Amino acid sequence: MVTETPPIQDPETQVVQSRFIIAGVFILLVVGIASIIIIVWLSVSYPEQVEALRDVFIIALALESCVFGIILMLMLIMLIRLVNTVEFEIRPLLEQTNETIGTVQGTTRFVSKNVVEPVVKTTSIIMGVRQGIRTLFGDPRKNLPD
Repeated sequence: MVTETPPIQDPETQVVQSRFIIAGVFILLVVGIASIIIIVWLSVSYPEQVEALRDVFIIALALESCVFGIILMLMLIMLIRLVNTVEFEIRPLLEQTNETIGTVQGTTRFVSKNVVEPVVKTTSIIMGVRQGIRTLFGDPRKNLPD
């Protein structure tokens, strides 16, 4: 088994990468805290507008939930169709393929036993007789006069 070793990084690259990660985490924290402060200030200063905005977001989330419900139903229907396809179309094909393989194996055994074995035996007997005749009387092609 071949194991791949990760490329060796120089220490300067590692330091730069760790600085980027620390800066990213710091920026996320600052943006998160600033967002919380702005939301609290807006809810204290403009309560009616924040309530209206909250209602709009609730409606948007409800619509999103409806869309996801429809998508999940469509996916369920597609999954049911896939299972039916496997059950009623692919399984019979596999069974027919297994039957065909069994038939081919039986045919191969039959041909091997009833055709190939007799031909091999007959050919070996003929070759043995030819070699015996050749041994007793020599090669007839060599016995011809010039």
